[in-house]
Amino acid sequence: MSKLSPYQNMLSVLERAAHLLKLENNDYERLKHPERVLQVSIPVEMDDGSIRIFEGFRVQHSSTRGPCKGGIRYHQNVDMDEVAALAAWMSFKCAVVDIPFGGAKGGVKVNPSELSKNEIRRLTRRYAVAITPIIGPMQDIPAPDVNTNPEIMGWFMDTYSMMKGYPVPGVVTGKPVEMGGSLGRSEATGRGVLLVTQELLKRLGKKSEEMTVAIQGMGNVGGTAAQLMYESGFKVVAVSDIAKGIRCDDGLNIPDVTEYIKKNGTLEGYKAPGVVDLTNKELLTTQCNILIPAALENQLTAENAWEVKAEIIIEAANGPTDVEADTIFNEKGIIVVPDILANAGGVVASYFEWVQNINALMWDLEEVNSRLTKFMLRAFDEVYKITSKNDTTMRMGAYMLAIDRLVKADKIRGIFP
Repeated sequence: MSKLSPYQNMLSVLERAAHLLKLENNDYERLKHPERVLQVSIPVEMDDGSIRIFEGFRVQHSSTRGPCKGGIRYHQNVDMDEVAALAAWMSFKCAVVDIPFGGAKGGVKVNPSELSKNEIRRLTRRYAVAITPIIGPMQDIPAPDVNTNPEIMGWFMDTYSMMKGYPVPGVVTGKPVEMGGSLGRSEATGRGVLLVTQELLKRLGKKSEEMTVAIQGMGNVGGTAAQLMYESGFKVVAVSDIAKGIRCDDGLNIPDVTEYIKKNGTLEGYKAPGVVDLTNKELLTTQCNILIPAALENQLTAENAWEVKAEIIIEAANGPTDVEADTIFNEKGIIVVPDILANAGGVVASYFEWVQNINALMWDLEEVNSRLTKFMLRAFDEVYKITSKNDTTMRMGAYMLAIDRLVKADKIRGIFP
């Protein structure tokens, strides 16, 4: 694994991008530090009557360009450093796609597979109450992330609304459509991954049907990306989830794989002609043209980077590549489309949901997807131009674009008082 923590990884990339922009330290000093950090204890009455205390976090990195925005994850490895790094990446991500949000992130240190549905509901409501003082539609808008979903966002929105005494649908995004959620939101991150992949191939003069794809992670993002890429003519040769990975040289039947996961919860036990098992570790170094890490951070490190055989990496997860691996990929000539661009479809659609909520609107799916395509392709074009102009990597190009926008906004606003 990386020698650097997630936050140190973020700072390392920030420093390099700031250097390329020829910024003075004062120009970006504020971006090195989160604006607000909240740590809470969450008491939950378990089904057996016992009381357990869970640790929760909410970090707001920057509100310079608008209300803070970022997901909430439930995972046993959640800690303050990880949440702070994710909050910073959200600031950069929102700036790359040029939406009027800053970055935030939340998390609870818990293994949700060990809790019943009622325990998760009680945990969610108590966590929502604990962070209510610093969130709101004009302050900080949470959303789903790892191990959270529309139902959990519904509980969150209901709890906040009960505290306020009136419905506040705009306090979270990623809600069920019946509660003010947006059509197309749940597929948006995976759809954005498809859009940037297709646009990159277009710039490189390559065809989708000639590309083999391996995807680590078959949750909402990876699963959606796999399905959309399959439908678009890509040959998806390998996928994995928390249990295991599978590979088929002739291409996997993704609808069949997805249906199996839906019925069984994991890929464990999946069998089909020509399909062989892989470990998650093996999937990252399997033969393919395009590798899509869509799981957790720091999956691609100095330990496995030299073994990666893909020509292109599309970062569907947040922070899947550490600094050392990034350097190796650059040396090997592997093109990396960074997370703050590749997986930004989710926050763009969240922005659309928020706009609909605060204006009491409801867009149809065609309008949502059309707007998403426009935002993602515009952002890709801007990053690609900066990358080419400065003869650098797409990660540096994306960070340069984001930091430039954040620094300019900071300078215009100044420091109060």
